[in-house]
Amino acid sequence: MSPLLAQAADPRLSWNVVELVRQALQFPFMVNAFRAGAVVAVLAGCVGWFMVLRRQSFAGHTLAVVSFPGAAGAVLVGASAVSGVFVFAVVAALVIGLAPVASGRGYSEEAAVTGTVQALALAAGFLFVTLYGRNVNGVTALLFGSFLGITTDEVLTLVVAAVAVLAVLAVLARPLLFASVDPAVAAARGVPVRALSTGFLVLLGVAAAAASQITGSLLVFALLVVPAATAQVLTARPALSVALTVLLGVGLTWASLLVAYYVDYPIGFFLTSAAFVIYVAAVLGRRLVRVLA
Repeated sequence: MSPLLAQAADPRLSWNVVELVRQALQFPFMVNAFRAGAVVAVLAGCVGWFMVLRRQSFAGHTLAVVSFPGAAGAVLVGASAVSGVFVFAVVAALVIGLAPVASGRGYSEEAAVTGTVQALALAAGFLFVTLYGRNVNGVTALLFGSFLGITTDEVLTLVVAAVAVLAVLAVLARPLLFASVDPAVAAARGVPVRALSTGFLVLLGVAAAAASQITGSLLVFALLVVPAATAQVLTARPALSVALTVLLGVGLTWASLLVAYYVDYPIGFFLTSAAFVIYVAAVLGRRLVRVLA
Protein backbone atom coordinates (compact mmCIF):
# COMPACT_ATOMS: atom_id res chain seq x y z
CA MET A 1 0.00 0.00 0.00
CA SER A 2 1.27 3.47 -0.86
CA PRO A 3 2.13 5.82 2.05
CA LEU A 4 -0.70 8.16 1.09
CA LEU A 5 -3.29 5.42 0.95
CA ALA A 6 -2.02 4.21 4.32
CA GLN A 7 -3.26 7.55 5.72
CA ALA A 8 -6.77 6.59 4.69
CA ALA A 9 -7.00 4.45 7.85
CA ASP A 10 -8.84 1.41 6.51
CA PRO A 11 -11.69 2.89 4.42
CA ARG A 12 -15.09 1.19 4.87
CA LEU A 13 -16.61 -0.50 1.83
CA SER A 14 -20.37 -0.27 1.23
CA TRP A 15 -22.95 -0.24 -1.60
CA ASN A 16 -23.57 3.49 -1.01
CA VAL A 17 -21.61 5.24 -3.79
CA VAL A 18 -22.14 8.67 -2.23
CA GLU A 19 -20.61 7.45 1.03
CA LEU A 20 -17.68 5.88 -0.85
CA VAL A 21 -17.00 9.21 -2.61
CA ARG A 22 -17.35 11.15 0.67
CA GLN A 23 -14.78 8.93 2.39
CA ALA A 24 -12.30 9.33 -0.46
CA LEU A 25 -12.67 13.11 -0.71
CA GLN A 26 -11.93 13.73 3.00
CA PHE A 27 -8.21 13.58 2.13
CA PRO A 28 -6.59 16.51 0.25
CA PHE A 29 -4.44 14.21 -1.90
CA MET A 30 -7.59 12.51 -3.23
CA VAL A 31 -9.25 15.87 -3.93
CA ASN A 32 -6.19 16.95 -5.94
CA ALA A 33 -6.16 13.58 -7.73
CA PHE A 34 -9.79 14.03 -8.80
CA ARG A 35 -9.11 17.63 -9.93
CA ALA A 36 -5.99 16.69 -11.90
CA GLY A 37 -7.73 13.65 -13.36
CA ALA A 38 -10.55 15.82 -14.69
CA VAL A 39 -8.14 18.34 -16.24
CA VAL A 40 -6.06 15.60 -17.88
CA ALA A 41 -9.16 13.81 -19.17
CA VAL A 42 -10.53 16.99 -20.77
CA LEU A 43 -7.16 17.93 -22.29
CA ALA A 44 -6.38 14.43 -23.57
CA GLY A 45 -9.93 13.98 -24.81
CA CYS A 46 -10.02 17.14 -26.95
CA VAL A 47 -6.52 16.67 -28.40
CA GLY A 48 -6.93 12.89 -28.68
CA TRP A 49 -10.15 13.24 -30.67
CA PHE A 50 -8.27 15.00 -33.49
CA MET A 51 -5.36 12.58 -33.13
CA VAL A 52 -7.61 9.55 -33.70
CA LEU A 53 -9.46 11.30 -36.55
CA ARG A 54 -6.11 12.04 -38.26
CA ARG A 55 -4.89 8.45 -37.68
CA GLN A 56 -1.88 9.71 -35.74
CA SER A 57 -2.13 7.42 -32.70
CA PHE A 58 1.41 6.17 -33.26
CA ALA A 59 2.66 9.76 -33.18
CA GLY A 60 0.71 10.34 -29.95
CA HIS A 61 2.27 7.27 -28.39
CA THR A 62 5.74 8.44 -29.36
CA LEU A 63 5.20 11.96 -28.01
CA ALA A 64 4.02 10.44 -24.72
CA VAL A 65 6.99 8.08 -24.51
CA VAL A 66 9.60 10.82 -25.06
CA SER A 67 8.74 12.11 -21.58
CA PHE A 68 11.09 9.45 -20.24
CA PRO A 69 14.28 10.42 -22.15
CA GLY A 70 13.36 14.09 -21.77
CA ALA A 71 13.23 13.87 -18.00
CA ALA A 72 16.32 11.64 -17.82
CA GLY A 73 18.35 13.98 -20.05
CA ALA A 74 17.37 17.05 -18.05
CA VAL A 75 18.29 15.40 -14.74
CA LEU A 76 21.63 14.32 -16.22
CA VAL A 77 22.60 17.92 -17.07
CA GLY A 78 21.26 19.32 -13.79
CA ALA A 79 18.05 20.86 -15.16
CA SER A 80 14.51 20.20 -13.99
CA ALA A 81 12.84 17.03 -15.28
CA VAL A 82 9.75 19.03 -16.28
CA SER A 83 11.72 21.28 -18.64
CA GLY A 84 13.29 18.25 -20.31
CA VAL A 85 9.89 16.64 -20.82
CA PHE A 86 8.51 19.70 -22.63
CA VAL A 87 11.65 20.31 -24.73
CA PHE A 88 11.84 16.69 -25.94
CA ALA A 89 8.11 16.60 -26.69
CA VAL A 90 8.20 19.76 -28.80
CA VAL A 91 11.40 18.77 -30.64
CA ALA A 92 10.00 15.28 -31.36
CA ALA A 93 6.74 16.85 -32.63
CA LEU A 94 8.66 19.13 -35.00
CA VAL A 95 10.75 16.23 -36.34
CA ILE A 96 7.64 14.10 -36.95
CA GLY A 97 6.01 17.12 -38.56
CA LEU A 98 8.70 17.07 -41.27
CA ALA A 99 7.22 13.85 -42.65
CA PRO A 100 4.76 14.18 -45.59
CA VAL A 101 1.08 13.95 -44.59
CA ALA A 102 -0.86 15.23 -47.60
CA SER A 103 -0.97 12.05 -49.69
CA GLY A 104 -2.16 8.52 -49.05
CA ARG A 105 1.47 7.33 -49.00
CA GLY A 106 2.37 10.15 -46.67
CA TYR A 107 0.85 8.43 -43.64
CA SER A 108 3.21 5.45 -43.99
CA GLU A 109 6.19 7.82 -44.31
CA GLU A 110 5.07 9.65 -41.18
CA ALA A 111 4.82 6.30 -39.36
CA ALA A 112 8.39 5.43 -40.40
CA VAL A 113 9.71 8.78 -39.14
CA THR A 114 7.69 8.41 -35.94
CA GLY A 115 9.04 4.91 -35.30
CA THR A 116 12.59 6.16 -35.81
CA VAL A 117 12.05 9.03 -33.38
CA GLN A 118 10.58 6.68 -30.79
CA ALA A 119 13.45 4.18 -31.06
CA LEU A 120 16.05 6.94 -30.79
CA ALA A 121 14.26 8.55 -27.84
CA LEU A 122 14.04 5.31 -25.87
CA ALA A 123 17.68 4.45 -26.56
CA ALA A 124 18.72 7.94 -25.47
CA GLY A 125 16.63 7.58 -22.31
CA PHE A 126 18.38 4.37 -21.29
CA LEU A 127 21.77 5.99 -22.06
CA PHE A 128 20.92 9.04 -19.91
CA VAL A 129 19.84 6.81 -17.02
CA THR A 130 23.05 4.76 -17.31
CA LEU A 131 25.24 7.88 -17.39
CA TYR A 132 23.39 9.36 -14.41
CA GLY A 133 24.17 6.22 -12.40
CA ARG A 134 22.09 7.13 -9.38
CA ASN A 135 18.55 6.67 -8.11
CA VAL A 136 16.18 7.62 -10.92
CA ASN A 137 12.86 6.66 -9.33
CA GLY A 138 11.52 10.12 -10.08
CA VAL A 139 12.30 9.69 -13.75
CA THR A 140 11.02 6.16 -14.18
CA ALA A 141 7.82 7.19 -12.36
CA LEU A 142 7.01 9.20 -15.49
CA LEU A 143 6.17 5.93 -17.19
CA PHE A 144 3.42 5.10 -14.72
CA GLY A 145 2.50 8.43 -13.12
CA SER A 146 1.82 9.54 -9.56
CA PHE A 147 -1.84 10.52 -9.30
CA LEU A 148 -1.87 10.24 -5.50
CA GLY A 149 1.12 12.54 -4.94
CA ILE A 150 -0.23 15.62 -6.75
CA THR A 151 0.02 18.96 -5.00
CA THR A 152 -2.31 21.93 -5.37
CA ASP A 153 0.42 23.89 -7.19
CA GLU A 154 0.83 21.05 -9.69
CA VAL A 155 -2.90 21.05 -10.31
CA LEU A 156 -2.81 24.80 -11.02
CA THR A 157 0.17 24.37 -13.38
CA LEU A 158 -1.72 21.65 -15.19
CA VAL A 159 -4.79 23.89 -15.50
CA VAL A 160 -2.69 26.69 -17.04
CA ALA A 161 -1.10 24.31 -19.58
CA ALA A 162 -4.48 22.77 -20.44
CA VAL A 163 -6.16 26.16 -20.95
CA ALA A 164 -3.32 27.32 -23.22
CA VAL A 165 -3.42 24.16 -25.38
CA LEU A 166 -7.23 24.11 -25.60
CA ALA A 167 -7.38 27.81 -26.51
CA VAL A 168 -5.02 27.29 -29.47
CA LEU A 169 -6.86 24.11 -30.45
CA ALA A 170 -10.18 25.99 -30.43
CA VAL A 171 -8.75 28.57 -32.86
CA LEU A 172 -7.42 25.84 -35.18
CA ALA A 173 -10.39 23.47 -34.81
CA ARG A 174 -12.36 24.31 -37.97
CA PRO A 175 -9.49 24.32 -40.52
CA LEU A 176 -7.85 21.39 -38.72
CA LEU A 177 -11.06 19.38 -39.02
CA PHE A 178 -11.29 20.22 -42.74
CA ALA A 179 -7.64 19.28 -43.31
CA SER A 180 -8.06 16.06 -41.32
CA VAL A 181 -11.13 14.84 -43.24
CA ASP A 182 -9.97 15.74 -46.77
CA PRO A 183 -6.43 17.18 -46.89
CA ALA A 184 -6.32 17.34 -50.72
CA VAL A 185 -9.49 19.45 -51.03
CA ALA A 186 -8.44 21.56 -48.03
CA ALA A 187 -5.06 22.31 -49.66
CA ALA A 188 -6.79 23.17 -52.95
CA ARG A 189 -8.93 25.73 -51.12
CA GLY A 190 -5.90 27.41 -49.57
CA VAL A 191 -5.87 25.77 -46.14
CA PRO A 192 -2.23 25.47 -44.88
CA VAL A 193 -2.42 21.72 -44.36
CA ARG A 194 1.28 21.19 -43.65
CA ALA A 195 1.51 24.03 -41.13
CA LEU A 196 -1.68 22.83 -39.41
CA SER A 197 -0.30 19.30 -39.17
CA THR A 198 2.95 20.47 -37.59
CA GLY A 199 1.10 22.85 -35.26
CA PHE A 200 -1.24 20.08 -34.15
CA LEU A 201 1.70 17.75 -33.44
CA VAL A 202 3.26 20.44 -31.23
CA LEU A 203 -0.05 20.81 -29.34
CA LEU A 204 -0.19 17.02 -29.00
CA GLY A 205 3.35 16.97 -27.65
CA VAL A 206 2.69 19.74 -25.12
CA ALA A 207 -0.53 18.04 -23.98
CA ALA A 208 1.21 14.68 -23.58
CA ALA A 209 4.12 16.31 -21.71
CA ALA A 210 1.82 18.19 -19.33
CA ALA A 211 -0.38 15.21 -18.58
CA SER A 212 2.34 12.56 -18.38
CA GLN A 213 3.91 14.20 -15.33
CA ILE A 214 0.84 13.10 -13.40
CA THR A 215 -0.67 10.20 -15.31
CA GLY A 216 2.57 8.71 -16.62
CA SER A 217 3.45 8.49 -20.29
CA LEU A 218 1.71 5.11 -20.61
CA LEU A 219 -1.59 6.16 -19.01
CA VAL A 220 -1.87 9.46 -20.87
CA PHE A 221 -1.70 7.54 -24.14
CA ALA A 222 -4.69 5.45 -23.05
CA LEU A 223 -6.63 8.66 -22.33
CA LEU A 224 -5.60 10.10 -25.70
CA VAL A 225 -6.79 7.10 -27.71
CA VAL A 226 -9.54 4.99 -26.16
CA PRO A 227 -12.25 7.56 -25.22
CA ALA A 228 -11.86 9.27 -28.62
CA ALA A 229 -11.93 5.98 -30.53
CA THR A 230 -15.04 4.88 -28.62
CA ALA A 231 -16.85 8.17 -29.23
CA GLN A 232 -16.05 8.07 -32.97
CA VAL A 233 -17.50 4.56 -33.14
CA LEU A 234 -20.72 5.78 -31.52
CA THR A 235 -21.30 8.97 -33.52
CA ALA A 236 -19.94 10.78 -36.59
CA ARG A 237 -21.14 14.22 -35.46
CA PRO A 238 -17.95 16.12 -34.46
CA ALA A 239 -19.33 18.26 -31.63
CA LEU A 240 -21.25 15.38 -30.06
CA SER A 241 -18.28 13.06 -30.52
CA VAL A 242 -15.86 15.46 -28.77
CA ALA A 243 -18.33 15.96 -25.89
CA LEU A 244 -18.76 12.19 -25.54
CA THR A 245 -14.96 11.74 -25.57
CA VAL A 246 -14.54 14.18 -22.68
CA LEU A 247 -17.39 12.63 -20.68
CA LEU A 248 -15.96 9.13 -21.14
CA GLY A 249 -12.46 10.30 -20.16
CA VAL A 250 -13.58 12.11 -17.02
CA GLY A 251 -15.94 9.31 -15.99
CA LEU A 252 -13.35 6.58 -16.49
CA THR A 253 -10.65 8.56 -14.65
CA TRP A 254 -12.83 9.37 -11.65
CA ALA A 255 -14.21 5.83 -11.42
CA SER A 256 -10.69 4.37 -11.63
CA LEU A 257 -9.43 6.73 -8.92
CA LEU A 258 -12.28 5.70 -6.63
CA VAL A 259 -11.74 1.99 -7.20
CA ALA A 260 -7.96 2.32 -6.74
CA TYR A 261 -8.52 4.18 -3.44
CA TYR A 262 -10.35 1.19 -1.97
CA VAL A 263 -8.57 -1.70 -3.71
CA ASP A 264 -5.02 -0.22 -3.76
CA TYR A 265 -3.98 -1.53 -7.15
CA PRO A 266 -2.62 0.58 -10.05
CA ILE A 267 -5.07 3.17 -11.35
CA GLY A 268 -3.84 2.63 -14.90
CA PHE A 269 -4.98 -0.99 -14.85
CA PHE A 270 -8.55 -0.10 -13.88
CA LEU A 271 -8.72 2.79 -16.34
CA THR A 272 -7.36 0.94 -19.36
CA SER A 273 -9.36 -2.22 -18.62
CA ALA A 274 -12.65 -0.33 -18.29
CA ALA A 275 -11.88 1.76 -21.39
CA PHE A 276 -11.11 -1.39 -23.39
CA VAL A 277 -14.39 -3.04 -22.32
CA ILE A 278 -16.39 0.06 -23.26
CA TYR A 279 -14.65 0.30 -26.65
CA VAL A 280 -15.31 -3.37 -27.46
CA ALA A 281 -18.95 -2.98 -26.35
CA ALA A 282 -19.32 0.08 -28.62
CA VAL A 283 -17.88 -1.78 -31.63
CA LEU A 284 -20.04 -4.87 -31.04
CA GLY A 285 -23.11 -2.71 -30.42
CA ARG A 286 -22.62 -0.86 -33.71
CA ARG A 287 -22.24 -4.14 -35.63
CA LEU A 288 -25.38 -5.52 -33.98
CA VAL A 289 -27.35 -2.42 -34.99
CA ARG A 290 -26.16 -2.78 -38.60
CA VAL A 291 -27.15 -6.46 -38.67
CA LEU A 292 -30.62 -5.73 -37.27
CA ALA A 293 -31.20 -2.69 -39.52
